[in-house]
Amino acid sequence: MANKFVEELTWRGMLHDSMPGVEEHLTEAMRSAYVGFDPTADSLHIGNLVPIMLLAHYQRCGHKPFALVGGATGMIGDPSGKSSERNLLDEKTLRYNQNAIKNQLSHFLDFESNASNAAVLVNNYDWMKEFSFLEFIRDVGKHITVNYMMAKDSVKNRISSESTNDGMSFTEFTYQLVQGYDFLHLYKNNDCTIQMGGSDQWGNITTGTELIRRVGGGKGFAITCPLITKSDGSKFGKSEGGNVWLDANRTSPYKFYQYWLNSSDEDAEKYIKIFTFLTKEAIEKIISEHSETPHLRLLQKRLAEEITIMVHSKDEFENAVSASQILFSKTFKDDIKILNEKTFLDVFEGVKQAEISKAEFEEGLDMIGALAAKTNFLNSNGDARRALKENAVAVNKVKVKEDYMLSSDDLINEKYVIISRGKKTNFILKVI
Repeated sequence: MANKFVEELTWRGMLHDSMPGVEEHLTEAMRSAYVGFDPTADSLHIGNLVPIMLLAHYQRCGHKPFALVGGATGMIGDPSGKSSERNLLDEKTLRYNQNAIKNQLSHFLDFESNASNAAVLVNNYDWMKEFSFLEFIRDVGKHITVNYMMAKDSVKNRISSESTNDGMSFTEFTYQLVQGYDFLHLYKNNDCTIQMGGSDQWGNITTGTELIRRVGGGKGFAITCPLITKSDGSKFGKSEGGNVWLDANRTSPYKFYQYWLNSSDEDAEKYIKIFTFLTKEAIEKIISEHSETPHLRLLQKRLAEEITIMVHSKDEFENAVSASQILFSKTFKDDIKILNEKTFLDVFEGVKQAEISKAEFEEGLDMIGALAAKTNFLNSNGDARRALKENAVAVNKVKVKEDYMLSSDDLINEKYVIISRGKKTNFILKVI
């Protein structure tokens, strides 16, 4: 397996560029490679999944992965793909984020076994914190010319960006030197000969290979993966609420599952190769079955299943599936009560809500009050009466008449009632 890594990346569409000789280098022995992760949040997001999968495939092919948390570089800010400097964090926050990120990476990488290729987590702050400025410019800076650094696309784009009113700070300009030194440090201390990352990192990575050549007298290699795009032109990894995070507290398993389930056919066919460990044969079979019955969305369902189980768990996947089907459930009232409050609110996100006091609710709330007088769900009491006479109103998906009185038996999570008019219009009454 040790020589199959590049081949695996190629058929999965995960290889953007690589330095000549890297395949031969990988066939000679077990090699160490690293990917850097930004620790400025306490969670990674699905935009990080491609480099995570790079490391996971690397380990599965018998090589040793290093995950580098950029505690030092996180204090600077990477100009690649950015139009402005990012906020800088203190050490305590960065350490907390590092631990959270390691926990997420452990879903993909084996850090714990005694295998020779067990994954290792490192933080560049550990070797940069004692490095004085004078030492750095003497031992590192003198080996890379300003002309070399200015030629990098990440620098040129940042300087020429119309949205950058104040130009590029010296702090950001030195970023590629610090990242390059990381590669040199891991090369000298951990025999790490390969750095991997997104295609936008090529300039930073090759600065590292140049330092290894000039300072370390050795040879480093670069492998990059493509930046993922969506077929409709919208940004991958973003939802209406912002980033799709791996942390369940930031993005619920239900929303996470829905993100993948809502992929287009074209995107799902690409994503299932990149974001799962399914074999080439298994994926080709799913694609073939999907093409015969596209309305069943077999491709999206399998993609969402694989990635949700991997990031969260089988139980969370099953809960997400149940939540997705709950609006059409024949046992809705029982099923809805199983959902926790966060998932319940996710399922009904965007649904019109009204609040009523617990005292007022317990006094007795009839359907006219629930539909109009107390909530304004419908425009008037007359509209409410007409809807009830048409047998178009349901409480928790059970049809009711005008004489129905809401009670504590109707409460979901002890505070919500779902009122429907017809099949598609829902309202949520919240008892506070």
